[in-house]
Amino acid sequence: MKRNIISIDENKCNGCGLCIDACHEGAIELVNGKAKLISDEYCDGLGDCLPKCPTDAIKMIERDAADYDQEAVDRKKEQSEKKPNLPCGCPGTMEKSIKRNVNLKVKQTETKISGVTEISVDSELNQWPVQLRLVNSKAGFLKGAHILIAADCTAYAYGDFHKEFIKDRIALIGCPKLDDNDYYRQKIAEILENNDIKSITVVRMEVPCCAGIVSTVKQAMLQAGIIVPYKEVTIGINGSII
Repeated sequence: MKRNIISIDENKCNGCGLCIDACHEGAIELVNGKAKLISDEYCDGLGDCLPKCPTDAIKMIERDAADYDQEAVDRKKEQSEKKPNLPCGCPGTMEKSIKRNVNLKVKQTETKISGVTEISVDSELNQWPVQLRLVNSKAGFLKGAHILIAADCTAYAYGDFHKEFIKDRIALIGCPKLDDNDYYRQKIAEILENNDIKSITVVRMEVPCCAGIVSTVKQAMLQAGIIVPYKEVTIGINGSII
């Protein structure tokens, strides 16, 4: 029978996965880095995924398609709940906590030719993944955590980012200019609702478009009705704290 159903232009798809999160029926998956409708019977034709696509790769069309099957969707959801949560279908996004030696050792080396002492320190990252969109809002490492929500450019601009900001925090990063801030607001609200978050530190760049990450976090706290100790830091494009 003919009915409304989505059509995905793989040439336009950038593999962001936002449509996957928007589809409550699980009709879309990433296949070889592209969004794909995996079965007609999983698509209800309502189009919740359409407004989430940043590249306009998804359209609603009318064509011959199998009827929407709620029972099939329910079975798929039951099977998915038994599998590890892999937001983009990639094993590299599997939740991991990273144990760090509390007695951080600073490594110093001195070159014989120049006599210059070079200092390197270990990473302070405490978990994986770090991309906010990929983090499960019920991940174990979020329980009772102090979290850092950072615009992704900040780590490149500020030299002591690990020591000053990541240490003793769970780091979550995203770009308020290029990413979906409404999705981030919902995700942060879920994190607040599902975990006993102790504090939030937001680190942003001085450029105006980076203000979005600040308003997103504040809106998320209001949405969740949970206000935690909050700190905001702005990094200049020259690498200084403003």
